[in-house]
Amino acid sequence: MITKRATLALAVSAGFGIAAAPAQAQETNAAAAVGAIDMSKVTDAAPKGDDAQFQQLFAQWDQLDRDTPAAARVSVPSRMPLDDTRLTSDFGMRTHPVLGGRRSHKGVDLAAPTGTPIYATADGYVSKAEWFSSYGKYVSIEHGANLQTRFAHMSGITVKAGTRVKKGDIIGYVGSTGRSTGPHLHYEVRIDGRAVNPVPYMVESEAQRAFALATGTGGQGDGDEE
Repeated sequence: MITKRATLALAVSAGFGIAAAPAQAQETNAAAAVGAIDMSKVTDAAPKGDDAQFQQLFAQWDQLDRDTPAAARVSVPSRMPLDDTRLTSDFGMRTHPVLGGRRSHKGVDLAAPTGTPIYATADGYVSKAEWFSSYGKYVSIEHGANLQTRFAHMSGITVKAGTRVKKGDIIGYVGSTGRSTGPHLHYEVRIDGRAVNPVPYMVESEAQRAFALATGTGGQGDGDEE
């Protein structure tokens, strides 16, 4: 039989894998924080009985979460950056829509009319909000544990570098700035600076996953800058 204490241990260990794969939880401590829990003291101090040990461990974990600065926390992207959009270019190798030839596409292109609101996909702080090379008007958001999202080709930006945003905040509007064939959002998720397929980080349900993968015609653009 799985005890409550075992259930908590599984939940804790699962939470610390959050930067490598998407999860339903919106925020958790960085993995280094686990060293702050002295398990021997928890066991020695706890009264006899599984429930008592579970309650004491949970109380220490909750206090650790409250004491950890927001900057040390991890928020995992888990929503669509646009409403009512079409996937016009997937992640991976493709024929470049402007330059031609086979090139790596480090994100996805999501077509929508100019001026469509773009949303932060997780809590974080804005590391850049300006024109950036062929990305055009561009925003990058840091979510902790070297997890970053990138938004490109905007018509307008509503946030400033150094400010914090919450999941669902409007950070700008769809446009076609930079190297682009038409109005769309180029969206990336990066871990330790390496681009990963953002589609699993764009959904919270299977219905949303099907919507995210719906393809259509529309603008495309660059996503090749490091």
